Amino acid sequence: MADTVLYEVSDGLATITLNRPEAMNALNTELKNALRDATQAAASDGSVRAVLLTAAGDRAFCVGQDLKEHVDTLIEARESGASDTVMSTVKDHYNPITRALAGMPKPLVAAVNGVAAGAGFGFALAADYRIVADTAKFNTSFTGVALTADSGLSWTLPRLIGPSRASDLLLFPRNIGAEEARDLGIVNRIVPAADLAEEARKLARTLAEGPTVAYAAIKESVAFAATHTLDEALDKEDELQTRAGSSEDHYLAVRSFLDKTKPNYLGR
Repeated sequence: MADTVLYEVSDGLATITLNRPEAMNALNTELKNALRDATQAAASDGSVRAVLLTAAGDRAFCVGQDLKEHVDTLIEARESGASDTVMSTVKDHYNPITRALAGMPKPLVAAVNGVAAGAGFGFALAADYRIVADTAKFNTSFTGVALTADSGLSWTLPRLIGPSRASDLLLFPRNIGAEEARDLGIVNRIVPAADLAEEARKLARTLAEGPTVAYAAIKESVAFAATHTLDEALDKEDELQTRAGSSEDHYLAVRSFLDKTKPNYLGR
């Protein structure tokens, strides 16, 4: 991985760290390429049982597209008459990253240490659980630079807070503090900024030691149910419960329950 994204796997936990703190972890091409590679690696690695997405520095989780780099691309495209290629980064980077995050067959925790704006907001919402510093802020940002939503925000935000509130935040971008974000349903847990790294790792570690097959099935069932009928969701639950019920972890859990011991899950 490039220096702009740090990737580490330890005892089943993959930690992906955005590492451009001097630029508030803005998404330049190098970082986007590295983040795409890291998220896809974590998703496909069978030894990874949970993922922690975090960021270096204390000012920002990710402020979205690096506009300093983007303006050069914009000028070059307009001068060459290829304006329709300006936002090719959505197809090349943002979509693959968001798909890898949201479709991760294992739990994903986002630790938001500061500002999460634009695509940074979208990446945070693609996680299963958001633990944030009390100094965190969220902002859709897109219309501020005459753009529309990307990185899945048009899908994730309405599902979390409803279409009306999502439209409000997308049409009229503003900073949303940690407390308001929790009230809206964007944030799961707020901790003091000084405690974020430790608490986020503790949470992710707990998930990495849990029943991975069951976690993956829960993620799949919730995503499926969001766009299908009750009857279809029930059939999907049957399919996924069959999968979870045949896992080694389910057997271990039942044996441990009967033996009154704590199960040592294997993730399979």
